[in-house]
Amino acid sequence: MVWHRSKRYTAWPGASRALCGFVIAAAIALGLNGCSNKDTPAATDVKAAKGAPAAPVIVAEVTQQTVPLRVQAIGNVEPFATVAVKARVDGQIVDAPFRDGQDVVKGQTLFQIDARPLQALLKQAQANLLRDKAQLERARAQEVRYRDLLAKNFVSQDAYAQFRTNVETAEATVSSDEAAVETAKLQFEYTTIRSPINGRTGKIMIQLGNMVKANDTNPLVVINQISPIYLNFAVPEQYLGAIRAAMAKHTLKVEASLTDSHGASAANGELAFIDNAVDTTTGTVKLRAVFPNQGKLLWPGQFATANLTLGQQQDAIVVPSQAVQTGPKGQFVFVVKTDMTAEQRAVVVERVEGAQTVISKGLTPGEKVVTIGQVRLSPGIKVAPKSDTAKS
Repeated sequence: MVWHRSKRYTAWPGASRALCGFVIAAAIALGLNGCSNKDTPAATDVKAAKGAPAAPVIVAEVTQQTVPLRVQAIGNVEPFATVAVKARVDGQIVDAPFRDGQDVVKGQTLFQIDARPLQALLKQAQANLLRDKAQLERARAQEVRYRDLLAKNFVSQDAYAQFRTNVETAEATVSSDEAAVETAKLQFEYTTIRSPINGRTGKIMIQLGNMVKANDTNPLVVINQISPIYLNFAVPEQYLGAIRAAMAKHTLKVEASLTDSHGASAANGELAFIDNAVDTTTGTVKLRAVFPNQGKLLWPGQFATANLTLGQQQDAIVVPSQAVQTGPKGQFVFVVKTDMTAEQRAVVVERVEGAQTVISKGLTPGEKVVTIGQVRLSPGIKVAPKSDTAKS
């Protein structure tokens, strides 16, 4: 070792070169090792997915079947007919032989108004008629006698004309009396208020003993005819052409679906009416279906789902609706491949038909799609599928 005053120490030249070489070699080795362990994110995800345990899922088969072509809309139930019953004569209510919410038939008595005043007027009109008929007979007898005298020139023409005028006046009076009797009879009949239709009554709005007026503002009771019954609903105007074309060929069936505390139920009817104009504010056209409603399933004022059947679609590709998911890029399903891994596949939904969805693009019959358990899945993950028939 050689000491110099200008430096504390000086390393051996050979040792310095060896140390530098060792450091460089170690850096190269570390770099190569890092490069060999580095991988793409996609490859890392696939490896992680393949290494994860199989995710349990419920699957269903993609089928090809005949599916009804339907238009669905929310509708409102409306009575077939509504009558606000009012009095047609003044008087006092003396009887109401029915109760609130009762089913009534056409012609059934609902209210009885005190008929005694109108009965007296009827008798008076009948008496006037009898009196004037007697006067008519006397006038006719006089006219016949003076006609004979006129023929023998015992009376003048003017004298005979007076008796002829008396006959005509008496005839007119009798006709007026007959009309008065008919009016009195009609008024007397109005004291018994009968149901004009078959239907169900609402709440009775007036009780016994109250006075009523003819054609008063408030009705005595409202009757709704609910067998048959209407369902009004509106559909987008783009369906108008198809509906009219189908209606020209055959009667269109309409199903009304209800959901209440007793579960889902449905009633079957027919399309009866298409409105004559499209609503420009909503872009919809109003339709009306009529239902027999014998079991009174539909009730006025209810909301119901109307399913209008236009025809049948053959060989439609169908999957359970719960298999279709919605993501940032649109709708998709998870398909179980033959190697028991999940594939995320984009699909084009044509329409939803009840619990099934019709797919126009993206699936082929026979493939398996996941219906339950999608939250556990990612592309390439292993799955342990069970059929939807075995999930219970």
